[in-house]
Amino acid sequence: MAVPKRKVSPHRRGIRRSHDSLKPEAFHECSNCGELKRPHNMCNACGHYNGREIVAVGL
Repeated sequence: MAVPKRKVSPHRRGIRRSHDSLKPEAFHECSNCGELKRPHNMCNACGHYNGREIVAVGL
């Protein structure tokens, strides 16, 4: 049975886990209304995507 010969130090364990953290989500400003939106997604505030109105949003 495979058993570690030595205890893994906290430093080496941290190096191994360094890429497991959560990344911050990216946001871009809408070119039409200026609200923050996810990239490559329609703006929820004004309904525009790529300079065109996709969904008419009533106020």
